[in-house]
Amino acid sequence: MKKRIFLSFGLLSVFLFLTGCSEIKKPITAESTGFWNEYIVYPLSWLIKEGAHLLGGSFGLSLIVVTILIRLAILPLMIKQTRSSKAMQALQPEMKALREKYSSKDQKTQQKLQQETMALFQKHGVNPMAGCFPLIVQMPILIGFYHAISRTREIAQDSFLWFDLGEKDPYYILPIVAGITTFIQQKLMMAGQEQNPQMAMMLWMMPIMIVVFAFNFPAALSLYWVVGNIFMIVQTYFIKGPDLRAQATGKAGGAKK
Repeated sequence: MKKRIFLSFGLLSVFLFLTGCSEIKKPITAESTGFWNEYIVYPLSWLIKEGAHLLGGSFGLSLIVVTILIRLAILPLMIKQTRSSKAMQALQPEMKALREKYSSKDQKTQQKLQQETMALFQKHGVNPMAGCFPLIVQMPILIGFYHAISRTREIAQDSFLWFDLGEKDPYYILPIVAGITTFIQQKLMMAGQEQNPQMAMMLWMMPIMIVVFAFNFPAALSLYWVVGNIFMIVQTYFIKGPDLRAQATGKAGGAKK
């Protein structure tokens, strides 16, 4: 969990660095050169513009459709993340037993605890870092969206609902919704797992960071994040929901007895 927290901070720092690069002021066209422009920024810009042409000229609706298409494309990875979360949940009793067995805080005992924990993961085919993979995949896409929106005049100057796509949300509604949906999505992912201080910190820090960043970036990015979060919440509910309901029913039944 500590590695995941550091990775999240690192990726968000890279995001801030790349969004401030000088190329952000150059319009993106089919003639733009460089791997980043040719294979990430321009294809996203083209997709959004083509989608708008099919949707009556609405770049906002096009952004929503493109976001859903991207989520569908990385769906196998997201399902793997959710299943890894379920597997981690199933291993909680054994992990708790290991922590009790190696409760001493000396270095030798802690090393033994780490070895036994990793052996447990390998035995059950669980990758504790699987939850970070979707974030790693999403960051280049998020940065690409930022460049595509900022460097495509038609998109940046278009409006949708109450906001301009290329400007900050004037009422800060989308950034707050982005933070709330991030919290709900993470809460669902962590449901059923034994909570610890690191998990509790991650549960609150990530939504707060998203809100802070969303306050300062184009509303279109918040729209992308909100739609993506809602997609993920629905997906997680259908994958983990039956198990969580069964667990809740079992607890309720036990309490009733």
